Amino acid sequence: MAEKKSWVLMVTAQTPTNIAVIKYWGKRDESLILPINDSISVTLDPSHLCTTTTVAVSPGFTHDRMWLNGKEISLSGGRYQNCLREIRSRASDVEDEKKGIKIAKKDWENLHLHIASYNNFPTAAGLASSAAGFACLVYSLAKLMNVKEDNSQLSAIARQGSGSACRSLYGGFVKWIMGKDDNGSDSIAVQLVDEKHWDELVILIAVVSSRQKETSSTSGMRETVETSPLVLHRAKEVVPKRVVEMEEAIKSRNFPAFARLTCSDSNQFHAVCLDTSPPIFYMNDTSHRIISCVEKWNRSEGTPQVAYTFDAGPNAVLIARNRKVAALLLQRLLFHFPPQSDADLNSYIVGDKSVLMDAGIQDLKDVEALPPPPEIKDNVPTQKFKGDVSYFICTRPGRGPVLLTEESQALLNPETGLPK
Repeated sequence: MAEKKSWVLMVTAQTPTNIAVIKYWGKRDESLILPINDSISVTLDPSHLCTTTTVAVSPGFTHDRMWLNGKEISLSGGRYQNCLREIRSRASDVEDEKKGIKIAKKDWENLHLHIASYNNFPTAAGLASSAAGFACLVYSLAKLMNVKEDNSQLSAIARQGSGSACRSLYGGFVKWIMGKDDNGSDSIAVQLVDEKHWDELVILIAVVSSRQKETSSTSGMRETVETSPLVLHRAKEVVPKRVVEMEEAIKSRNFPAFARLTCSDSNQFHAVCLDTSPPIFYMNDTSHRIISCVEKWNRSEGTPQVAYTFDAGPNAVLIARNRKVAALLLQRLLFHFPPQSDADLNSYIVGDKSVLMDAGIQDLKDVEALPPPPEIKDNVPTQKFKGDVSYFICTRPGRGPVLLTEESQALLNPETGLPK
């Protein structure tokens, strides 16, 4: 190992979040995070929803440290320790000729790490922030330590931090295979199709609340598996058939089948939460109103235009079959859930702004002038729920993790290894 004590070696990576269309809920092994069923997700465009993580190593670091969104957090938790241990055990020799740094495989056990991570979306609000976070942690550490395993093998490590993290190691549509082995070696993620396969899909997320949820996914799952008779029926009888149908729908780009399966699976996941004792409520009144709005429109069209899915939180993830439908969806959502009068439309609709243009909306006056959607009958008074949606994120299916090579994109100072 290089004698000079002052060097710092760093890697920065960016990893997307993912949203399950066939849900994972319930573990057969708590410590290894092994699920009771397969699941399928869509990876979201990292330019709108991602985690950026910088990992650094230096002989000058006295202990492992981590900062999340600017605040130092403890790394003592089992999940972090599992990921760090697994990655360290697979490390290889590393050489940086420019800096004159040589790290032998055996040195990694004694070197300490600094980790800084930043989410560009609300943490712990049901938008899969832990999935992106642990996937990014494992991916960036693997690059720093010259780990030879491929992304599928890395997914088995990321899974031990957060189950759904394994699915964030790929873009497009991803399947997490539950596996059979007790040691979890075959519980891995595989890519079904890449992000270009079905690139006409547009995804709108209604952020209903960016507050932390009352019941964490971890404790929620544990209580469900312990108390819900419905969850075992779901895992054994319902999900295996749905997974086969969903793979087929994705591969053939069959939107009606995709929407039917996505909505049904989301509804059943929340039914399982209600079947838990005591019941878990992740959705709220606004969530239910959004479902009602989508269901009425889909029924009136005779074929699904939009699929909805809700993770462990009240935020709606709405998948429109194409750009034209996404514009019509945004008009409907803004009609029912207009921003507060003093809101800035630019911060109310974030991400891909072109959907706003397609919807013919340039300012708040255009929102106020929106007519009721045609599926609302004339004799039904229309209610508006101003401010019930915090903001909307417009995005699309996106790519998997990447390394960021610009030093300006790093979250740690290259001289000190401390947050910038």
